[in-house]
Amino acid sequence: NHNPSEPQTSDPKAPIPLATLSDLEHQIDLLDSMVPQLRQFVLPGGSVGAAHAHVARTVCRRAERDILTLTDTGAYVHPIVLTYINRLSDYLFILARYINHFTGTPELTWRP
Repeated sequence: NHNPSEPQTSDPKAPIPLATLSDLEHQIDLLDSMVPQLRQFVLPGGSVGAAHAHVARTVCRRAERDILTLTDTGAYVHPIVLTYINRLSDYLFILARYINHFTGTPELTWRP
C-alpha cells in the first residue's frame, strides 16, 4: 500500500483543492467512528451496496498503480493526485464497512 507524502500547503495549481482532500478525510473519520473496530482482515462483499463500494475501491487501486507506473516513466503527476486517489480508496473501503453495518449485513472475514 503506497502512502504518498502529505501535501502540507495550499497550491493554487493543484488539480484537486486541499479542502476536497480534507473533506474526504473527514468523511473517512466519520464513517470509521460508526463501525466496529477492525479485528480481522475484511474480505470484499456483503450487501449489494458494499460489494459495489468494494468494486469501486478495486478500480481506485488499479488507477493508483497506473499513476505510479506513469510517474516511473518520468511524467509529472502532482503529489495531491496520488494522495487523493489513495484516500478515495480508503473512503470506499470504510463506506463498504458502513453499508454492511447499517444494513445489518455481516462482514466477510478472512480465516487462515
